[in-house]
Amino acid sequence: MRRLNARHRVDSELKTTTNQPKMDPIKFQTRPNSRSTALFSRNLRQTKPTPSLFAISVSVSLALLIFSSIFIFSSPVSKKYGIIIDGGSTGTRIHVFRYRVDGSKNLVFDFKEGSDSLKVNPGLSAYVEYPEAVSDSLGKLLEFGRKKVPRKQLAETEIRLMATAGLRLLDVELQERILDECRKVLRVSGFKFHDEWASVITGSDEGVYAWVVANYALGTLGGNPLDTTGIIELGGVSAQVTFFSSEPMPSKFSRSIKFGNFTYSLYSHSFLHFGQDVAHESLRESLIKGDFSPASGSLNKEMYMDPCTPKGYLAPSSNLSLGYTAEKSKYSSELQATGNFSGCRSAALMLLQNGKEKCSNYRCYLGSVFMPKLQGKFLATENFFHTSKFFRLHQRASLSDLMMAGQHFCGEDWSKLKKKHQSLGEEELLRYCFSSAYIVALLHDSLGIALDDERISFANRVENIPLDWALGAFILQNMAKLDAQQIDWITTIISNDSPTLFSIIAVSAILMFIAWFILKWRKPELKTVYDLEKGRYIVTRIGRK
Repeated sequence: MRRLNARHRVDSELKTTTNQPKMDPIKFQTRPNSRSTALFSRNLRQTKPTPSLFAISVSVSLALLIFSSIFIFSSPVSKKYGIIIDGGSTGTRIHVFRYRVDGSKNLVFDFKEGSDSLKVNPGLSAYVEYPEAVSDSLGKLLEFGRKKVPRKQLAETEIRLMATAGLRLLDVELQERILDECRKVLRVSGFKFHDEWASVITGSDEGVYAWVVANYALGTLGGNPLDTTGIIELGGVSAQVTFFSSEPMPSKFSRSIKFGNFTYSLYSHSFLHFGQDVAHESLRESLIKGDFSPASGSLNKEMYMDPCTPKGYLAPSSNLSLGYTAEKSKYSSELQATGNFSGCRSAALMLLQNGKEKCSNYRCYLGSVFMPKLQGKFLATENFFHTSKFFRLHQRASLSDLMMAGQHFCGEDWSKLKKKHQSLGEEELLRYCFSSAYIVALLHDSLGIALDDERISFANRVENIPLDWALGAFILQNMAKLDAQQIDWITTIISNDSPTLFSIIAVSAILMFIAWFILKWRKPELKTVYDLEKGRYIVTRIGRK
């Protein structure tokens, strides 16, 4: 009975409880977000990250850098001009270069066949007695240059005069007398000019400039040094040999050039008096003086015979005997043209090897001058090219092809040659027997290039780019100028007289305000609430009103 009564009481209590009114559901209590959000770092990872002030500052800095670079280095004139005057031994030539600088700071040239240069004769060295007469020669060249450059760009177009072997043969005092007269003319030319821009360059510089333009044209400048091409120039007074060499070299023969990520160690030397015209004249003088020994067996037994002139040619005796003593001039009246290629080649080799006994190094290919072993491919330019063109040889023709053409030319009668080549003057036509033999003696007998070697090409252009050392000088100087501009751009911005300073400050302020506004607008609004299910406070994001 007691258990039943107890059970009844419990049931009655449950019924009573059930009949009572229901309580309102418990509401989550909110409070201000006064706690540090660091206490809820676990939940903060679930929210989107907010851009930091540091990130915004970096973005602004990058924007400023891009803006300043574009502002400073952009030019309102897309096409620019530059002028180099080549003061050569046989004439003076002006080169007008049209170019632009692309987005990668590379020089892009605009060439038109035959419309960018003009040559006048004679060379600057011919004015040694009357230096003031050089103004007439330069005047013609400057008139040509002014026609090629728009008038509004004359004052900003740089003009430089670089004299080569012709003036190098003169004493320094005579060089300066001629250069001073040139400077007087160039100062009032209307172009941008400084006195130091008229100078005599070294033969080594000339070779380096030629190497630069050759590899620029071939697309190997700025690439692997082993892929570059050497250059062998045969001028009128001197010959230049320049190529990359991995061998150690004496400092006076070594030149270091840096382009892109590569540094090129170049051998470069100018062999004065080894140019085609001077060598030919030296050979004639030696024949007239009787300097060649019959014991050498290189010429005919009578040393008064000229193997480098086609048979049948009669030279005026007055020209041959001019300037020589009586005992030597007796050979002039008996000098006869025999047209013998082999004899001419042997005589040319004697000239090229003259002084070799004085060589202090085991490797002297030309005279007594050191030269490392030839490395890589080569371009043979100037008189190498002109001779191959005369004989209608292909650019990749071998030395054996040139030798065969020279043998045929030297052995032909002079009267037949004149009739066959009526468009050429006698002096020009005479040189090709000697030049063909001299080239074979220089490249094969002296430098050791095989007669069937395919690594040498005769060229004066690569596609539409002329292989002229003057263009190489222009490229080298302007690339150095562009590098200096890139290094000094910060100085340009912050200098007191910089017109860009105020603009950059104004743009900086605007960009900083925009960055601050974006940062403030994107900052989320948070609330801290107590989650009964989890039994702890959590941070939640609420929408902006």
